[in-house]
Amino acid sequence: MVFTFGGKMARPICIVLLSFLLQGCTRPSVHEPVTLTFLEEWSSKTFSEAREQELQQFTRETGIRVSILPSPDSAQQRLVLWRELLGTEASGPDVYGIDVIWPGMLAEYFVDLKPYFANDVSLQFPAMAAAYTVDNKLVAMAYRADIGLLYYRTDLLQRYGYRDPPRTWDELEIMAARIQAGERAKGKKQFWGFVWQGAADEGLTCDALEWQAAEGGGRIIEEDHAISVNNPQAIMAWQRAAHWVGSISPPGVVGYREWDSLNVWVAGDAAFMRHWPSASLDSQAAGSPIRNKFDTALLPGGKAGRVGTLGGWGLAVSRFSAHRREALELVRYLTRRDVQVKRSRVLSQPPTLAELYNLPEVRELNPRFDLLSQAFRTGIVSRPSDVTGKKYQAVTDAYIQAVHSVLTGEKKAPEAAAALEKELVRITDFKKGPPREGSAQP
Repeated sequence: MVFTFGGKMARPICIVLLSFLLQGCTRPSVHEPVTLTFLEEWSSKTFSEAREQELQQFTRETGIRVSILPSPDSAQQRLVLWRELLGTEASGPDVYGIDVIWPGMLAEYFVDLKPYFANDVSLQFPAMAAAYTVDNKLVAMAYRADIGLLYYRTDLLQRYGYRDPPRTWDELEIMAARIQAGERAKGKKQFWGFVWQGAADEGLTCDALEWQAAEGGGRIIEEDHAISVNNPQAIMAWQRAAHWVGSISPPGVVGYREWDSLNVWVAGDAAFMRHWPSASLDSQAAGSPIRNKFDTALLPGGKAGRVGTLGGWGLAVSRFSAHRREALELVRYLTRRDVQVKRSRVLSQPPTLAELYNLPEVRELNPRFDLLSQAFRTGIVSRPSDVTGKKYQAVTDAYIQAVHSVLTGEKKAPEAAAALEKELVRITDFKKGPPREGSAQP
């Protein structure tokens, strides 16, 4: 096996591969219980502990053991690792957690789950089921549902005379600036109005797509394969975000990933934050300075409506697995109705089954789930991984670099959008076209 990636990326991936190979050398005999290997995304201590409890219960019910492999915390590093393991076409991990944007890139390596989960997948939100389906093949079962949300400080909005969170990005800019000025006047010199994910990483694709789709700027490449990104609405949205840097957002926001923005927010140093539903767990943790002082809302919108980028993870079974039956049992267990209900109660993790949002035991402990149910039905924008397939990584990398160059002032937005359009034509061989109407909801 040859590693062609270098430096900081290679080290954690090599460690993961070595740990898997060592496990392979100590596999139990055929007379001992089966041990599945499970490769999932990196997660926080709280999530890891809860997942370990779920897997222990799975072992008690089935006798099947599960060994979790460590994972890098960067989306790009994870994708490199997944491809490296799957590309060997040898016995590797049995079950893979896969990002919602990966099915088109990795479909060939996984079992078609449709024959095993046809009834279950019909109960999911349509957008989720579609995201994990490639050429009528169900590549993965949705395991974790995600959508971009706005977090806001309820105490600060009340203090500065605001009854409701902002409905538009322009309103957010005004409110964030006023609250920031007021808090700094009280001595909080490191207080900021709005934090988000501006690093040159996949998180920026999610954020920037929300800005432009809300203004009618499309989703980079449309469902009809039209490359639509070079349009006045997208350009305006990028320019507005660039104005935030150093004004209502820290200059360093152009290097922020999810954890960076969350740390500033949980410390009580921001009025607003764009993040995923999982951020509520840390925000409401015991000892958090903002405990019981925040709430969530749909992201602000523009003239085309309000949208959040669809995120999340699914569970896929490797077609190279020597324990396919047991691997399918694990996927069925982790996506099972009662397991999802418990997970939503313990971790505030949104279920993937639409019906669960109507259960009293889910709604009572998670009042924000009404909002999430609405968002999953009407307020989603999806990244163009479905229409670009294996080329999505090149597409998103080009988009990230273009938007980041605008945020850092390296390029003007019209210049960056024009250059990006040419690059996407080269990558995909698609034609230029207008944004598709109706991608955002009012």
